[in-house]
Amino acid sequence: MRSAKDGCSPQGQCGCCTVWVDGSPRVACVTPARRVAGRQVTTLEGLEPEVRRRWVEAFVATGASQCGFCTPGIVMRLAGMERRGGRLGEDEVGRALAAHLCRCTGWRTIYEAAVVATGSAEVPRGGGSSLDGDAAARRAALEGGTAQAVGDQVVEGGAGFADDTAPADALVAVPNASGGWAVGDSPAAARQAARRVPGRNSTVSLRYPLEFPEGDFVLRLRTTFVEPAYLELDASWCRPGGDPVSPLANGGAFGGKCHSAVTAAARRLADEHGRPVRALYGREDVVRLGPKRPPVAAGVRADGTGVIRVARTPNSEGLGAWHLAVQEAFSGLVIEEHEVAGPPVSADIRAAGWAEAAVLRAAWEALSSGHTGAGRPVTVVSPDGASATVEVDGDGALAVRVSAGAVLDEVVLRSYAVGAVHQALGWVRREGLAVDDGGQVLDLTIRSFGIIPARDMPPVEVVVEDGDGPPRRGSDAVFAATAAAAWLSAGLPAQWPIERGG
Repeated sequence: MRSAKDGCSPQGQCGCCTVWVDGSPRVACVTPARRVAGRQVTTLEGLEPEVRRRWVEAFVATGASQCGFCTPGIVMRLAGMERRGGRLGEDEVGRALAAHLCRCTGWRTIYEAAVVATGSAEVPRGGGSSLDGDAAARRAALEGGTAQAVGDQVVEGGAGFADDTAPADALVAVPNASGGWAVGDSPAAARQAARRVPGRNSTVSLRYPLEFPEGDFVLRLRTTFVEPAYLELDASWCRPGGDPVSPLANGGAFGGKCHSAVTAAARRLADEHGRPVRALYGREDVVRLGPKRPPVAAGVRADGTGVIRVARTPNSEGLGAWHLAVQEAFSGLVIEEHEVAGPPVSADIRAAGWAEAAVLRAAWEALSSGHTGAGRPVTVVSPDGASATVEVDGDGALAVRVSAGAVLDEVVLRSYAVGAVHQALGWVRREGLAVDDGGQVLDLTIRSFGIIPARDMPPVEVVVEDGDGPPRRGSDAVFAATAAAAWLSAGLPAQWPIERGG
């Protein structure tokens, strides 16, 4: 049974492995097997066919699943509430989702799926099952940055994630403390051999690795390290003499897996041991070893010129693409690259460089025109020509208008737009990692990243415009426009995240 997923084991914080024990939802990774002896354990595969069909169709109709890694656990949680006769209104769904993390969808479509599945509401405007599966998949691949499936199998957790396809007799390899890999017959054996210690959440305040540039600036912005926080952990497997399976099975991981070490490790260890090998990152490995969004410290003058400093850390890829992205979005900025201690950073992370520069430009234009604060629409055009306009009203609700060429599938585009809003709000308001003076990440649990939970996600109204020309990636434009609108509505404080500053 492959529907239950491992997104944080053994932290018990992401909800991806949620199953029923005697009909009640439980997080499997922190439930000892001895505690379920003689009891009934139900996975998504074991739901009554009518119940399963109804929930799957609701998630497809509303775009409440993208990569699908977290979805089976969420379905089990919500279907379990329904089974016990619980009401599935806004407050109840919000409390239920507190046990889960979805990085892709931005939560609002999951709320919609819950009311649709239980018959409490019709499919929302812009919703409805995709009539053309190929078009929906094309839109999803464009937004996610890699080939991506759309449909029932995604909701059911059957999108072909790398570790789900590994042969049963494969050895398991996990990183050890010395920078190598420990190998065992099972994940537990490999982790024991690696002498793994579970990660914890620190109580250390966020730090900013870069100082502000000196100058007469009307606008300043400083950010810290931010975790991409994709749910499907890096995984690959390989047979001796074969090609390793890509860790990008059904989603682009927001650019965080472009250069993952698991593929090379799986190939090398399979040849070394003469057997198939699964190379797996745990959640702590992803946080310690995976690339982050490069921190910046910037200042913009009244005439639209300025300086933007970017942090480059040891063992990071080059930031040439980051420089080009900044220059394209805001040519008045002089770029300074500074080496600092910290986890790897990458220009591959979602809209890295371009989004920072686009946000600074939008804020400078607002200051120049004297129109700042909540209620001011912000429009951003991406390098490939997609555009998004975002407005944050006085109550915090967001109105989004996105134009991304040929729509292909409105449900999918709308879902990605809402997800981009969620990630941008987190970047501006809450997300960050505590890093010590030596550059070691201290926040190693998935709940310590500052991701906005379902109960705190504001309403989002998305209007998808019919566009001319080829389809373009719209969610990155929404991401940058949302960040700028949220910053303006907060009064342009100089440090992000606004609510968790050090």
